[in-house]
Amino acid sequence: MPLTVLAVDDDYATRVALMGYLEIQGYHVVLAGDGKAALEMVEAHRPHLLITDINMPRMDGFELVRQLRSRPPLRLLPVVFLTERLETEQRVQGYNLGCDAYLGKPFELVELGAVVRNLLDRAQMIAQEFQFQRSDGPKSEGVPPHSPIHRLEPDVSLVLSLREQEVLRHLADGLSNSQIGEHLHLSHRTVEKHVSSLLRKTMTHNRSELLRYALEHGLTDWGITGNS
Repeated sequence: MPLTVLAVDDDYATRVALMGYLEIQGYHVVLAGDGKAALEMVEAHRPHLLITDINMPRMDGFELVRQLRSRPPLRLLPVVFLTERLETEQRVQGYNLGCDAYLGKPFELVELGAVVRNLLDRAQMIAQEFQFQRSDGPKSEGVPPHSPIHRLEPDVSLVLSLREQEVLRHLADGLSNSQIGEHLHLSHRTVEKHVSSLLRKTMTHNRSELLRYALEHGLTDWGITGNS
């Protein structure tokens, strides 16, 4: 079964161009003209990735992503904003909502295709790792299945503060920085500092890599060695 991409744009020509190119790349593409229609398409088709414009009638792209991120099954859905709104403030708002990529119009289909392929590949790897960890993976003789010795590679000593542990757990649940701040009563800047610290300590470069690292090393399933 091909992976499903939902493309949302109020411009008919853009929707047709997206469908034509992505179907040639081997994806199943469904279309919507605004955010409200997109919500219905999400329920009907359960897409693996969302591409959406921001300025649209009835419901804009920001509100669409905000509603999707409020639903636990959709918190890790890869999201690409494809829009003419390129101001720094708009991009920051998009990333705070949890988008994975932000491309400006006019755009190159080849670049969009590379972004889509990269995000879907990572999403599939994360899903596979998650299923592997849930099935407990390979067993080591004499070592409890959820112990740090079993989950971590040799010579890896990861020390996270209690606050970093809390932020990591919320990241694993798919929450954006803004949502994490609301849950933990922290400023957005403070959450960003904790996320940056997590990336540095795990030697990862973005949320997807951090989540994959956490899944591979069991950091979301058992207590991490920490300090206050």
